[in-house]
Parts: sequence; C-alpha cells; structure tokens
Amino acid sequence: MQTTTTTMREIFGEPIYTYTRAQAIEDGQLIDVSTTAREAGIVWPVALTSTAWADCVEWTDATEARKGYTGQSESGRLWDVCWMLSRVVLRAARQGLQASPAHPMYVELLRTPREGRGVRPRLVHLKFIVGPDDTGRPCITVMMPGED
Repeated sequence: MQTTTTTMREIFGEPIYTYTRAQAIEDGQLIDVSTTAREAGIVWPVALTSTAWADCVEWTDATEARKGYTGQSESGRLWDVCWMLSRVVLRAARQGLQASPAHPMYVELLRTPREGRGVRPRLVHLKFIVGPDDTGRPCITVMMPGED
C-alpha cells in the first residue's frame, strides 16, 4: 500500500500574505519579554500582546502620580507576569501538558489596575499558547482571554 503526503501549499498554493512573529514584535503588536522570562525559568522565547502588556505591565510616572503612591514599576509588574507564567508552565510540564493554539492555558495573577485611583490589586486571567516561532521552534505568546 502506497501513501502520499500532500502539503498545504500543494492544496492551497502560495500564501497571499504572511505576518511573522518578528514583524509583530517590530510593529509593537507583540512585546518580547524573553530575557525576564528566562530569569524566571522559562527557556522558550516569550512575548506578550500589546493589550496584555498595557493591562498587566505598563506603568508610567503619570499613572504613579494619579494613584498617589509609589511601589509599582514596569520591571516589577513584568517580573510578576513572568514568574506566575513560569509556575504554570512548570506545573503543566510535570503533568505532561502543553498549551497550544487549539488548547490554550491560563495564568492568574493579582495586579493593580492602571485605570482609576484605586490601589487595591485585582485578579486578572491571561491566556497563553505554545506555538512555533518563525523558524518552527517553540515559543510562548501571552494574551488577554479574548485575544487569539
């Protein structure tokens, strides 16, 4: 019995348009946080969507002044995201699970919202997937639950 393998290109032809992960990082749609993620124990490249960054990491002097206190920083908020992500990734790996585009995983963390004057931390859920980067190697993309 002979089997033939047909590729997607053979079925559909050449792609009309592609948008690579590198282009998304260059355009600011994704923010590469791999260095901090590596410090937190994640070996694969990690990027946050600009929406996830704005909600969970971004913190300006104007935000600090409006909140009326000190103690938040982008580096600290980024560390919190990466550390909590690393805990979920490690636990999933121990259980033989892996997030994929078809099966995302979620991480929870407390973060002080940028909006308003309140300083009480709020629970936020972030979705993440493991998929191929532009060269086919695994990478992690972290996003808000409604993003894909």
